Amino acid sequence: MAWRIDEHVIRGEIDNRTRGKVTGRIWFTGSDEPVVLELEGNPWRDLAGHLLRFSNPTPKPGLREGFAPLQDGVVGDITASRKVKVPDVPMEEVIACYEKKQPFPWHWGNSLYLEWFSMKNGRVVIETADFKLDLDDTAVWTMSDEEEIEQRRANGEAMTGFMDRMMMAVAEQSGHDDDDAPKSKAEAEADAEAARMDLLLDRVQARIEREGHDDFERIFDEERTRLMRERGESDPQLTPEQEAERQRWIEEMNAICAESVENADADDWKDDQRHPLIERCVELAVRLHHEVGEWLPKDAPQEHPLLEVINGVQSASAKLGGALESADEWPPDKLFAGDVLVRLKKAREWLRDALHGIDAADHESLATPVWRAFVRKETGEILGEVEGLIAEVREVLAEEG
Repeated sequence: MAWRIDEHVIRGEIDNRTRGKVTGRIWFTGSDEPVVLELEGNPWRDLAGHLLRFSNPTPKPGLREGFAPLQDGVVGDITASRKVKVPDVPMEEVIACYEKKQPFPWHWGNSLYLEWFSMKNGRVVIETADFKLDLDDTAVWTMSDEEEIEQRRANGEAMTGFMDRMMMAVAEQSGHDDDDAPKSKAEAEADAEAARMDLLLDRVQARIEREGHDDFERIFDEERTRLMRERGESDPQLTPEQEAERQRWIEEMNAICAESVENADADDWKDDQRHPLIERCVELAVRLHHEVGEWLPKDAPQEHPLLEVINGVQSASAKLGGALESADEWPPDKLFAGDVLVRLKKAREWLRDALHGIDAADHESLATPVWRAFVRKETGEILGEVEGLIAEVREVLAEEG
């Protein structure tokens, strides 16, 4: 899941006057000190060799905790020349037009698009047509059209290599008491493959966001082929295991996006064949959705604590479904244990996010004390069961050595 942080930016600058490096500083609401960028690679040709300063006329508070003050990593797509549709009416009218399936007035505008992968936070995106931009007059160095094509290809390869290095570093820390760090060689390999899949899915999501397509399968196949080409993998065909992984991802996307809890009826989620823990998590997600409405502002941002709770439990449900429904027996066979463990660890991460949301709701006195206590207890118990399952799968992988 990408960090999309444009709303919380006050001002910033990115500097590519040294070829092969992008440095910069970004100031956010709620902090006097800027976040520092130290990235490998170059932007697109329009910003290559330049210093760009930008400012946000309407910054908003709410940058969630955990965003590292040093963003060291690699450049993704960085440009100020991407064309986007800019509405000519307030967002409320745009939403109303969408609901009525009516067009809304708009014009083409240039969008600032800053994308990078950091060691701490993974994919980070700033995308907006609202910032005020100030580009220096003369480039220190220039990039040709051909060099830009090569640079975009190199950026993709750099991101792939960066993710690989990051997972190797995680694997080397397996003796650390971080409960997400791999505890065996097999788990480290599973985490590395998961990082590869995360990179692929980030690219797919980025294309969907940029191009407005909803053809997940086609875009997935195109980006998978691109990733394999960058890695020098000669055979673009999926193995049976990779094909199963691809299909499970598509099913997760459908569960999270196409069948959102917002439109779900509790009875629609029931399935006698579901694992009891999946059922419990799904039922909690549906209940939260129905109960939160009276406390949630209509214009609530995605970072709102109550939405963080709902999204965390809902996404954990999808990950638990992918983990537990893919295993024909328990504990799972060694062949599938790595994939199951990766999904369980992601479910744990989403549940922890939900608990962070409850902590924030406590701090802001949102909802009611009784409701918050119930959600904390229920989410904590589900999290405890997930921890137990993780321990069981790790025992299977430890036996493998």
